[in-house]
Amino acid sequence: MYKSVTEIRIRYADTDQMRFVYNGKYLEFFEVGRTELLREAGLPYAEVEKHGYLLPVTEAFVKYLKPARYDDILVIETTYPSMASAGLRLEYRVFRKETMEQVAEGYTSHVFLKADTYRITRPPEFFIKKLEPFFKSDD
Repeated sequence: MYKSVTEIRIRYADTDQMRFVYNGKYLEFFEVGRTELLREAGLPYAEVEKHGYLLPVTEAFVKYLKPARYDDILVIETTYPSMASAGLRLEYRVFRKETMEQVAEGYTSHVFLKADTYRITRPPEFFIKKLEPFFKSDD
């Protein structure tokens, strides 16, 4: 398992008329977590693209547990639970930093596409080599 933790502060623009974080924003928060997880693993998304691959989202799920509000600092915990032979699934938990109360959880699923053909492919070797060391102790 590989895990990354990052924080974001809720801006006024992130909230809706009820003064809660707008539900669609959580998918953006997941993207922040996903981007940081890959960057910390030595795979910034720009490098994935430079190698000729794309990682589109094929499925997304969010479960809202408690409302987050303006000026809250949220902790986004992103987990890559296991290496898969095809695609990528990341799991997310979102906490209010002040109390560490969980406000949301979810996951996103992705496939690898060759950027030139848009054909689905297995995870490329460079990707596997970068992440494999993080899973050695899980055996």
